[in-house]
Amino acid sequence: MYDVDVAAVAALLGNPSRATMLDALMTGRALTATELARAADVSPATASEHLARLREGGLVEVVSQGRHRYHRLASPDVGAALEALSHIAPAKPVTTLRQSSRARSLAEARSCYDHLAGRSGVTIHDGLIGRGWLLPEVGGYGLSEEGTEGLLGWGVDVAWARSSRRPFARPCLDWTERREHLAGALAAALLTALVDGAEPWFVRRADDHRGLRLTSLGRARLADLGWEPVERSA
Repeated sequence: MYDVDVAAVAALLGNPSRATMLDALMTGRALTATELARAADVSPATASEHLARLREGGLVEVVSQGRHRYHRLASPDVGAALEALSHIAPAKPVTTLRQSSRARSLAEARSCYDHLAGRSGVTIHDGLIGRGWLLPEVGGYGLSEEGTEGLLGWGVDVAWARSSRRPFARPCLDWTERREHLAGALAAALLTALVDGAEPWFVRRADDHRGLRLTSLGRARLADLGWEPVERSA
């Protein structure tokens, strides 16, 4: 720990507004400064100051498209680090119905930067292993021939995942379920297919909200993998 400045990163994360902005970017989408200011409930000028510090600290990068500037997490490593911190961070107190609803949606299905997390993500991880599509190997998972064909049928770009420099597929401990969901390049391709593909299993709740809502197709497909709906109390 003496050769890296952990305190510098901790200082950036220690500000609630910056932490909220980073959480909004954990959707995996690029957002404008105005959208991030709204998510953090701060003025545009304050948001710009926070974003400048996050860029200088290497946590956020800017992408220009025409006259517009969008912010996104600087790398998958930043997303993985933020998700890892969720395991040791205390839960925020839930005092309103909106907060309770948001917490339930995040536990059900959410984007963990560029892969699927929550109970739905754990169900898919376990289901892929149960079907023999994912095969344990050193450092993570490989795909069986049946798994390759099956995921191609779901619209997953397996070739892109194989060509990525990132680890192909690995387990990632889910902070709400305390069980593993799928991470790595294959998981990123899977999330893209299941959210932005021709036959989506999930739809985004909002640009700055990580929660995902199941479609009717998604419910049917997850049920085939062993998913069961949670009974809601009256």
